[in-house]
Amino acid sequence: MLSVETLTEGSVTQQAMGRLMVQTQGQGFTELTEPVARWVLGTGITHGVLTVFCRHTSASLLIQENADPDVRRDLLTAFERLAPRNAGYVHSTEGPDDMPAHIRTVLSGISLTIPVTEGQMVLGTWQGLFLVEHRDIPHQRDILLHLLGA
Repeated sequence: MLSVETLTEGSVTQQAMGRLMVQTQGQGFTELTEPVARWVLGTGITHGVLTVFCRHTSASLLIQENADPDVRRDLLTAFERLAPRNAGYVHSTEGPDDMPAHIRTVLSGISLTIPVTEGQMVLGTWQGLFLVEHRDIPHQRDILLHLLGA
């Protein structure tokens, strides 16, 4: 059964743009849930749609379980199986971890769309927002935030 509820009928559309600079520690997950949630709340927009966009081709964004760190470890292992470093890629100018990083980004994506209700991202109980660094060394990653709503 489909249930439809109108939350912002007759309201004026607003938008907010933000930027989050994230320093990674090399390959792995960096949780962004809290800083993004604070930014959303600070915009004053209570209902809308949040777009989170990573401006890089060797890092990605995921909504994933944030309760058990074993999930993140297993995901890194799966990425390694799907795009191993020693697969004989043609592109190797930036090192053996670069082409696998591009493949892993293609598999996981650089953009997320998250509904916002009552000034909060609508995430499931165990869901968190993560930046996944696919390169071996630390990088500074630029994440753009765009909230459209009322």
